[in-house]
Amino acid sequence: MRMGIFRKTAVVVVSLSLLIGVWELVVLTGRFAPSLLPSPAKVAAGIGDLISDGSLISHLGVSLARFATGYFSASVIGMLLGLLFGCYKRIWAFIDPIVQVLRPVSPIAWFPFIVLWFGIGDVPAIVIIFIAAFYPVLLSTVSGVRKVDAIYLKVADNFDVRQPKRLFKIILPAAFPFIANGLHMALGSAWVFLVAGEMVGAQSGLGYLIIDARNSLRSDLVLAGIILIGVSGLLLDRLIRLLENGIEKQWGVSLGGGT
Repeated sequence: MRMGIFRKTAVVVVSLSLLIGVWELVVLTGRFAPSLLPSPAKVAAGIGDLISDGSLISHLGVSLARFATGYFSASVIGMLLGLLFGCYKRIWAFIDPIVQVLRPVSPIAWFPFIVLWFGIGDVPAIVIIFIAAFYPVLLSTVSGVRKVDAIYLKVADNFDVRQPKRLFKIILPAAFPFIANGLHMALGSAWVFLVAGEMVGAQSGLGYLIIDARNSLRSDLVLAGIILIGVSGLLLDRLIRLLENGIEKQWGVSLGGGT
């Protein structure tokens, strides 16, 4: 176990070191001016400045709060509706065309209306996150419910297991590998559109940090913001995986096909 963790850590360290090395070599060629491509050392100094003045914790905390509100509300509502529509195919037959029309529309396309309806502040970014996360969770849940093995349902009938116990004790655990896949897709999409939403309609957060640094001609802080967004997204993904592994142990289901 420890050996496996050591190897994974070593791979991560080596790959990141190679990336930083290539980055430094490109800077040393002099092909790009420092204002266009700052060195790793300058970006590290920029991150240090953000930490020392407290702005890093402030912007990161705001972004995570917005993300948690939008993502978890979309996940809960998407799963509940997905369970309902997956169990009642006739209802889904009417809802599916509407979902397929709205799903391809970028959440940012709704931004003018979102601002008119909700104003400026945290709410527009949360709504954009909700839209980005909702459809992957909904569709994966519907798909998972419809693919539940009929044997499980027959066993439930034989033991006279009725709703809602049938839904939460049998259908949800059986469909969860598909739902987990949707949660992963939703997480990536929601995090991307969180940053986009903060770039156009917020006065705080990591997206705003990048725009503010650009307006101040601080390319080192722009790259620092980009790095922080990537690292934060990676950590969030690992956190979701840990939660899914806990559910896997609780329910005795395999998530291998869903990740």
